[in-house]
Amino acid sequence: MSESQTAGVRVVGAREPCPCGSGRRYKACHGRDGHTRTQQRVARPFAGLAGECDWVAFREILPAATATLRVRKNHHTTDAARAVTLATVLPLAWPAMVRLDGSIYVGAQSLTASLDPSRDLAAILLDALAAPPGTPITSVPAAADAVGAAALRLQDVLEPAPLDVKVHSGFEFWGNDMPDPDGELAASLERASDALVPTQRLTSVDAAYWCRMGARTHLRWVLPDDEDALLDALARLHAARELSLGDGSRYVGAFRAHGLLVPVWDLAADATADDAEGPAAALRKQLDALLAAPTPLTPQERRSRAGLLSRQVTLR
Repeated sequence: MSESQTAGVRVVGAREPCPCGSGRRYKACHGRDGHTRTQQRVARPFAGLAGECDWVAFREILPAATATLRVRKNHHTTDAARAVTLATVLPLAWPAMVRLDGSIYVGAQSLTASLDPSRDLAAILLDALAAPPGTPITSVPAAADAVGAAALRLQDVLEPAPLDVKVHSGFEFWGNDMPDPDGELAASLERASDALVPTQRLTSVDAAYWCRMGARTHLRWVLPDDEDALLDALARLHAARELSLGDGSRYVGAFRAHGLLVPVWDLAADATADDAEGPAAALRKQLDALLAAPTPLTPQERRSRAGLLSRQVTLR
């Protein structure tokens, strides 16, 4: 990341709440991979995948969601295509599991062995494709310096198809056909369900997610646009007092995840996802118009931009 991109980015303390909104301390959430900091991070690990923004959302925002993945034919271990599902999290934080019917679930939020989640998730998927039914994949392959099949990335393994994101109100998609002699899976399901944040995906725009955390309601929106140009556009709207998503909403800042900017708004406490649809679509049109015809910022817009930068943090 360039110096211009990191200027004004606030440092998050290890014991502070993680800015992703998970409710956990930063060191236990997005600060958990400090042991890999000597490696070179891939700035945009999901670039080139259809639905890059939703991949980032799966990794950083969504509590309970699934999407179907299509594996390229040359990576199937049998003649028949295997059913593969991307899930946010899996029982006991498994990286993947192969159910008794042979279908595969891959956990998007698995801890990674390197600083390239695309490579690590591809390695997990390839391990699952080679595993027999009823097998959990309990560890992440060390893919940072791997060669051969383990060095492949999701871009190499998957067909170029957008994600059909399905947000769930619970973790029923885990199923109940995995062996559970000690009741650990059932306990894991209960713990995960207790911590679930109600979340919905907007339909009027891509990769925007409404959520309700206690008494507060938010919209988190993963945007694919060039960051510098996007910040200019956001600053123009902020200076014009148009950076809102309806009555009672307030732009609160943004975090940077996997190379993309994720602006966050507080919404009115009783606002539903439907209430945000129209304002989000209108704001996207405004952004598109500003991005298509950039002009130098006015002094007021430059001040707004500096203020927006002061409210940004970087997760990954």
